[in-house]
Amino acid sequence: MPFGSLWLQVILATVAVFVVSSIAHMVFKHHKRDYKQLSNEDSVAEVMRKAGPAPGVYFIPFCADMSRMKDPAIQKKFADGPVGLITLMRHGPPTLGKHLVQWFFFCFLVSFTAAYVARHTLTPGAEGLTVMRITGAVALAGYAYGYLQDSIWKGIPWSNSLRGIADSVAYALVTGLIFRLMWPAS
Repeated sequence: MPFGSLWLQVILATVAVFVVSSIAHMVFKHHKRDYKQLSNEDSVAEVMRKAGPAPGVYFIPFCADMSRMKDPAIQKKFADGPVGLITLMRHGPPTLGKHLVQWFFFCFLVSFTAAYVARHTLTPGAEGLTVMRITGAVALAGYAYGYLQDSIWKGIPWSNSLRGIADSVAYALVTGLIFRLMWPAS
């Protein structure tokens, strides 16, 4: 089956997930709990402004060489806290447009990958539920698995990841349904 026969499904799945995610975030607002405000935000921000770190991801307390983890001074820093990751972005208001464009292209990549796997595992005229299971499973992996990694390695609260995974299930169902409904006949 030529891949060109799946471009419409890729584009429609991309647009559908983009629209569903936009509606979900505007209507349900369930991700409002993903971030918390520091009780002393102004004083923390002032200290960080003085330090002038560039945009990036910082670990506190920093220990580049794991062999130093046995050092009592390093262990004390960890015991006393805080322990965490700090992500700093460029100064200025968030650029929602840039993030939405990146999200759209990410949705396209997931839909493209689902189509690629489906093209190599299914035939024209394949049973609709099978098409939906294959494309939906690939989409779920693309949308959801990064959340698990964030909670395991970056300390993102599991509740945040579970909300993201719930969104991902909806995106995977939408993707699978579009491929099922539009799968080429034999």
